[in-house]
Amino acid sequence: MPDFQLESHTLKSHGVKVAKLHKYDWLILLLLAAVDITLNVIEPFHRFVGEEMMTDLKYPFHKDTIPFWAVPIYAVILPLVIFLLYYFCRKDVYDLHHAILGLFYSVLITLVITDSIKDAVGRPRPNFFWRCFPDGIGEFDPVSGNAMCNGDKKVIKEGHKSFPSGHTSISFAGLGFLAWYLSGKIKVFDRRGHSAKLCIAFLPLLCAALVGISRVDDYWHHWQDVFAGGLIGITIASICYLQSFPLPNQHDGWAPHAYFSMLAAERNGGQSMSPATRANSLRMRRTDMDSPDFTPRDTSPPPHQLLEEMETGRRY
Repeated sequence: MPDFQLESHTLKSHGVKVAKLHKYDWLILLLLAAVDITLNVIEPFHRFVGEEMMTDLKYPFHKDTIPFWAVPIYAVILPLVIFLLYYFCRKDVYDLHHAILGLFYSVLITLVITDSIKDAVGRPRPNFFWRCFPDGIGEFDPVSGNAMCNGDKKVIKEGHKSFPSGHTSISFAGLGFLAWYLSGKIKVFDRRGHSAKLCIAFLPLLCAALVGISRVDDYWHHWQDVFAGGLIGITIASICYLQSFPLPNQHDGWAPHAYFSMLAAERNGGQSMSPATRANSLRMRRTDMDSPDFTPRDTSPPPHQLLEEMETGRRY
């Protein structure tokens, strides 16, 4: 990587500047985290569960295949590692910052939405009977017919948080964002017909889908919970990615909007640059042009405009 790129867009040279520009975005992240912590502390709605309803809620209660502590590892840490690897290759702090910020927003917004719905709906899990009655003996109110649980309060509390699936929504929020990111970086939709690239983009989505399936197999969720969680996660991931990055099928789909805004600002302010800075900027653009993926843009006017200018004598 040329030295001028190391001096132009690294964490050391531009990191503080970019972070200050988005300081309020980072503060809102802290607020979202506090909101989600509160949602996990409050008691969810306890839906009425009669004896007849327990027929569909007597599935075995055992440990889940993918514990909750493993979710941040593959949904957050893994994408962060890939972002850092790309940064070490290209030395673009704009890409690194917006990728990390977008990922955090994708995960935290999904968490707040998911936990809000969980608390409001209070749907029992498929294994609710054994959470409610660990001894296997059901007890119901003689008047209302509602279940009178005698199990551990924390276990019962979690038993009322079936809809939607948190594992699935967070998986699609993190890995879905990663799928968008990889699609832009490897130019999946560059119209060259390299369909093998699709396998790389689809791999994170496949992993997220398998996590959702495991939740049904473990009897921790109904299939509707998983479907809704996946829909929430992939929707939020798409919105958060497109907030900072162009669509992967666009010509500039490999870098964030802020990167091209910075280049435009450097071009407009080129007259006031010092000779060394102007030389670095020119060499950077020359490097981009030498890239095999560079496609020159046609800046000539359209044919009808050219004819009009010739007829009016403005072009001859």
